[in-house]
Amino acid sequence: MAVRNGQQFLAGLRDGREVWYDGKRVDDVTTFAEFNAAIHSIAALYDLQHDPRHREVLVTEIPEIGLAGRAFEIPRTLDHLRLKREAYMIWARANCGMVGRSPDFLNVMLAALAAKRGFFAEASPAGADAMVNYWKHVAKNDLFLTHALLDPQLDKGKLRHQQSDPGICLRVVDENADGLVLSGIKRIATAAPYADELLVWPFPPTFQAGEEAYANVFAVPMNSKGLKTICRVSYANHGQRRDFPLSSRFDEMDATVVFDNVLVPWDRVFVNQNVPLLNRMYRETRMRELTAHQTNARLEVKLGFVYALVQRLAEAQGLASRPEIMEMLGEAVVRIEMIRNTTHSAELQATLDPENGVLYPDLPALQVGRAYGPLVYPDLVQMVRRMGGGALVQVPVSMDEFDSPVGADIERALRGAEMSGVAKTQLLKLGWDICGSEFGARHELYEQNYAGERSALMAGIQREYARKGEWLDYLDNFLAAL
Repeated sequence: MAVRNGQQFLAGLRDGREVWYDGKRVDDVTTFAEFNAAIHSIAALYDLQHDPRHREVLVTEIPEIGLAGRAFEIPRTLDHLRLKREAYMIWARANCGMVGRSPDFLNVMLAALAAKRGFFAEASPAGADAMVNYWKHVAKNDLFLTHALLDPQLDKGKLRHQQSDPGICLRVVDENADGLVLSGIKRIATAAPYADELLVWPFPPTFQAGEEAYANVFAVPMNSKGLKTICRVSYANHGQRRDFPLSSRFDEMDATVVFDNVLVPWDRVFVNQNVPLLNRMYRETRMRELTAHQTNARLEVKLGFVYALVQRLAEAQGLASRPEIMEMLGEAVVRIEMIRNTTHSAELQATLDPENGVLYPDLPALQVGRAYGPLVYPDLVQMVRRMGGGALVQVPVSMDEFDSPVGADIERALRGAEMSGVAKTQLLKLGWDICGSEFGARHELYEQNYAGERSALMAGIQREYARKGEWLDYLDNFLAAL
């Protein structure tokens, strides 16, 4: 198998996996109502790989693999980086940037990890081989991965092995000739019920002595024996698409994954109970440069979509030329362009890593997206609230009501400036999905927490700022010349 289509993706999910929703086991995730829309939104992305309009961008020939999705490509030229960005944006535009864990995110992460084979080889040549071979396996079969990074929220004043129940956090409980055996819990695995495989690596990278049993990086199929997926409540609305433009299609399911003596074969173990290596992995594999490239492209699409909605809501009320509204819309434009330009700037400032010949986009530029994404998306959501006002809570139950006996009254009540009541109401329905629904609340929370705890993020940016020395030298030379 090379590049999958949507039907092939769906077929791969009928594999006997153990998924639970509302205390009941799901027989077939592909037919389960609460997952149906999200699964088909992913299937649509796979279908785009076969669309003649997009195939040249979304699919490429990779020397070690053959024909594969663009995200799997390890970039070695500026053209590679440009095409990867264009591919990310094609997929993001298919879902208005609302699918944060589309397949390309983990695909590019795997490419980054495979590109740093030497890092994994420090501890074990077998682990390095396993990492590279796994990237090839996932790319050749065009699999959809999710990942699980976080431990349950326990006593934060204690290390993992010091908890009242040291077995809650995921750890090695045995190892044998076949591989590692793990038990425990990980969260938050977005899209886990309908992903093909799960990549596990613990985060944040602050492990200490005594936590070796918890310091593992590995991958397993979602139908592995002993692996259980427990879902949160669905935020998907099952009405017509016109009534729920986003939440009827793009609600990503988040889940807790429970390991009960799950065997991980050695050829899927990349880091084995190694605290120093694990703590260095996030930074030294340079995964951030390549994953943030995808993240910023997706965020640009999401911000642009919400900005356009704010613009149309202003036009619907005849307010688009008012100075205070122009100012607000200008602030939205600045936020979009700030994110857009970090991505383009990162490409233009890319540097070649002599160790592996990979061209990495500039991390300080990309970190702007990580730092401001959690702030600017809520800003734009607030603009939707401002422009929608009270009208957001006074929309018809369904767009079909415009064809009912009271349709004429609704049309008159909701008519806009130079806009029909139907058209204005469609904007308001979309606005409610973004700023008032459970789906919208989850997205705002998702973007705010995407890059982790803010103070730690900002401290990390300062600690690792690549141009810090340059600016300090500039200041010191100025002072020395006085």
